[in-house]
Amino acid sequence: MPATISPNAENEWRLIAGLDIPADDGTHGLSLVSAGDFAQQFQSDHARALLGTDITDAAHPDVAYLQRTHDYPGYISRRLTSHDEIPPCALLSTGIAALWSFLQSNVTGPPLPFTPETLLLPPPLMTPEFTTALSKTAISLLSVDGESAYHLTPNALLLSLACSILTSPAVASCETATWWRMRANFTHQKVLSEATETLHDSIYADLQQLQTAELAPGTKARLLVEAALVDTFFGHDTKALAGLEAAAAATGLEYALTGVLGKRTKFQQSDTSQLVVLAQSMGGHATDTAAAAPSKLDLNDDTLLETIAFTKSTTVVEDSALPASLAALDPGEQPKLRPLDAAILLLVAETIKNTNPAEGLTREEMMPYAERVLQHPTNWEVYTLGLLVRSKLEGYRSRTIERGLLQLQAVVDQVIADTTDSSAATTTTTFLPRASAADAAPVSERLAYIHQLSVPTRWALEAELAARWISLGGLRTALEIYTRLEMWAEVALCYAATDKEQHARRILREQLFNPVTDEELSPPPTNAPRLWCILGDLDSHAPHYEKAWTVSGNRYARAQRSLGRLHFAASNHTAAAIAYEAALTVNALNAPSWFALGCCSLELERWPRAIEAFTRCVALDETDAEAWSNLASALLHKETTLSAQSAWPGPSAASPPQTDDHSKRAALTALRRATAVKHDAWRIWENLLVIAAAVEPPSYTDVAVALARIIELRGVAAGESCIDADILARLVRHVIVTTSYDPAAPGLQHMLIDLVTRRVVPLITGDARLWRIVATLARWRGRPREALDAEEKAWRAVGVKGVDTEREWEALVEATEELVGAYESLGEMEREGLGEGVVAKDWRFKARSCVRGVMGRGKECWEESEGWRKMTEALEGLKL
Repeated sequence: MPATISPNAENEWRLIAGLDIPADDGTHGLSLVSAGDFAQQFQSDHARALLGTDITDAAHPDVAYLQRTHDYPGYISRRLTSHDEIPPCALLSTGIAALWSFLQSNVTGPPLPFTPETLLLPPPLMTPEFTTALSKTAISLLSVDGESAYHLTPNALLLSLACSILTSPAVASCETATWWRMRANFTHQKVLSEATETLHDSIYADLQQLQTAELAPGTKARLLVEAALVDTFFGHDTKALAGLEAAAAATGLEYALTGVLGKRTKFQQSDTSQLVVLAQSMGGHATDTAAAAPSKLDLNDDTLLETIAFTKSTTVVEDSALPASLAALDPGEQPKLRPLDAAILLLVAETIKNTNPAEGLTREEMMPYAERVLQHPTNWEVYTLGLLVRSKLEGYRSRTIERGLLQLQAVVDQVIADTTDSSAATTTTTFLPRASAADAAPVSERLAYIHQLSVPTRWALEAELAARWISLGGLRTALEIYTRLEMWAEVALCYAATDKEQHARRILREQLFNPVTDEELSPPPTNAPRLWCILGDLDSHAPHYEKAWTVSGNRYARAQRSLGRLHFAASNHTAAAIAYEAALTVNALNAPSWFALGCCSLELERWPRAIEAFTRCVALDETDAEAWSNLASALLHKETTLSAQSAWPGPSAASPPQTDDHSKRAALTALRRATAVKHDAWRIWENLLVIAAAVEPPSYTDVAVALARIIELRGVAAGESCIDADILARLVRHVIVTTSYDPAAPGLQHMLIDLVTRRVVPLITGDARLWRIVATLARWRGRPREALDAEEKAWRAVGVKGVDTEREWEALVEATEELVGAYESLGEMEREGLGEGVVAKDWRFKARSCVRGVMGRGKECWEESEGWRKMTEALEGLKL
């Protein structure tokens, strides 16, 4: 809570901080919400007045409005307007009760002890027909920017009520209203099929306001974790990781991923380094106690140990920077973490997954975080998420894939049982025995950290289980799950993935058309736009995407994205650009759409729009190396085009258009980001090399780094052809002219010498220019013997090409003249590194031999040429 606070708002902040609130709190229901007694809150006088559950007259205007329109948010808005005497805190309590009831019934459990409609609707409307129709309408009204909610979302009326109250100006005077509005909007976002710009902007506006507030460390830590969770959801992973580091600092959590000696298998003879997360909460141990935890399955493998057997010495491997407090921990018996600290570790693992490729190394880095959290139960939902993270990671290893699947199934069964109403719970089949009431956590504990955890809804969890079955070849089981959930789009995709496209089309048409009349259903199903898009994917048929766009009221961005991809594949870049523009008017947060629009603009030579598109793309996803590279290309093309269209100042009208240096430097900056993100893309490094050499003055450090990296990436396959000799020569000239040789000098001089001696020389085979560059650098370094050796190799490289054409003959003559000059200037110099003596006492003899050899090769064809005359003069000049 803030440092200074009014007494009336103290309990609001206690609720945010997860602290108990006295029963007689005088804050109109916050204590009931804190205890998880949501039914009692809905039955309070203020809540009944707001919800109209005290109205018995069916002709009441508000009741008639709701009965006529089925618009529950509109109904609540009318009630808020007409009951402005209700204290804001009472409204806030009711909104929080609705939000947490929704989460309890769809995410955490246990089953709600009440039927929401009986507490949220006026008695005259309590009929099965009306409540069913109202629930369907409530789900459809949750759609935002064309993105719909799961059409069977249980108790959607609770979420509708929560959003209506918590986003209303009626609660704005409450000190924590902004925080709860953000939480309600983020919960709303998570039940939608994709991210939406409207909710994104609202959530971040509230977060920005909250982050400027003065908060206590514990409360600040919760905010930072929630902000990181939002950043992770919307793909801002670098920002999320920074927020988690700040949150760890606020809670006093110390953690590090390191290596410790130990055994992973039962038959392992010697200890090897094992990845482990060492972590402890502030004070070395947590004071929180957890009364219960979901069922955890043992591995029971004949090779792998249940947990890593660490050596008793707890020797930390190659990590001298580890804090002493962590180095002293026993990796196998670490202290219990506080729940928020455990949540931070799980979210760190999530950011590792998002910021790295889906490869084995990433999973190996994630697993220690989950294992650290699972060492001790700290909170029911934290432990549940830890089991989910571990089960996902274990699905990729043959030795753990069975436990991973069974653990996921067990969690799914537990969640289904805990979120199904009491009357149906007894018939729910579970993989493991269901936890008794005494062994399960109460609702208050389950909800204590729900806003700091990425626990999925029960239908999303079941869909994930189905996807796991598909990955293992269990298509039939997956189809059963999707069919039970009525996820017809996923059912169709399953059939399409197994080359049963006709079955997929039939499933889709059954959802879109009347089976008797074969006419489109009116009104169409809530997820009709997605179904039309999948049908379009199966048929590669543009009208299906256009139909999806129309059915959604021109709000379903995926339809236009799919249409854009179809047109782009057909090289119809104008139509593709129009489609992507339409998609972005609805959802400007989709980075792939900006990238695709940028590519269309490049093809159409619309450079300003390409620059804007790729700029927006990298703003949304700063790890997109291709977008950074394409941005650089667009910047260069734009200025070149503008220069060509203007009257270019120069000595003649034929002067070529030049790219503005400011744009070159902007392009260089973009390429630096691209190479930092995608360090192994040699084409991007080549672009960086060219631009770094083209700016004025050239960025020679970038030139040296790019040359070294290109050789490292392509040297084995491409050899000396991967070296740009012209740019390398410019780099050498710059260093030689601007500096004096100093063997101990750091910086560019050292980089150049390392580049040439260690990377360039081993690759040279037949490029004389490269040997001359080596010779030039050796002269500057005071190594005449090395310089002369390089000059001789340059001459041989030219000589092996023959003298059949005039061009080849002239090249050999020129190379011979250069070698003769090198003999004259270097032959009598004192050699380095071999004691006293000169580089070549017999340099005249060697020079004459070279000239005679060349003349012998050219005598038959080139005796009358200018080159023959030059060789004759050179030979005369070498006489004593």
